[in-house]
Amino acid sequence: MTTTKASEPNMAEAKATDGSKPEMVTLDQLARELRMPPRDARMLLRLAAKQTKVYPTLAKEHIARQPWQWKLGSRALDEARKALSSAGS
Repeated sequence: MTTTKASEPNMAEAKATDGSKPEMVTLDQLARELRMPPRDARMLLRLAAKQTKVYPTLAKEHIARQPWQWKLGSRALDEARKALSSAGS
């Protein structure tokens, strides 16, 4: 039986249920925090991820066709907040 890429994050979550799993922030949570629709936030993050000189960590950490989520306190989360807040103003 072969494993698919879609099942890998679920396996990682299952292994880390012993309390060592870091707190994750999802796109939905970030969009609510910044008071914008998640669809608009997703579009802006896709554009920001293409700007590798401005947002290098955001571009490196996001995997295509995977949900937008970040570890709490990570540099990629800071860059995502910066990208969304600069587009909203």
